[in-house]
Amino acid sequence: MDLPFAEDIGHYWMTGSSPPDTWIDRAKKLIKEVKGVILAEGYGSMGDQAAYMLSFKINDDRYKVVFPVLRSRTGRQGAAKRQAATMLHHDIKAKCMVASVVGVRAAFFAYLMLPDGRMASELAAPELSQAFPSLLKQQF
Repeated sequence: MDLPFAEDIGHYWMTGSSPPDTWIDRAKKLIKEVKGVILAEGYGSMGDQAAYMLSFKINDDRYKVVFPVLRSRTGRQGAAKRQAATMLHHDIKAKCMVASVVGVRAAFFAYLMLPDGRMASELAAPELSQAFPSLLKQQF
């Protein structure tokens, strides 16, 4: 699956200076606020693929977010990493808001870990997992 360049999507491109770790920490705080427990976190890269990963448990369900770092056409990979971490945070924030209405499982369903180790979102778009470094596909 070919992902767009970081500059082409516009969202959070070169809009801030907070480091990626700050955004990941903010996402973890939001997960904890909905009674989640962080199981693992990571950043991985392999060739021109890179992604952030958060694995967590809420109630009896396990979830995993793998969010790609888009390639930068202009070589600004630091900005691309910041963009990815920022988008991951805002995605988690939106899901936490939705969870207050429809419940955690429904809100985070795309990230639900299935018994075979895949995320529910991989059933809808199996080609998406090709965009992630293989080390972040492991079950946590």
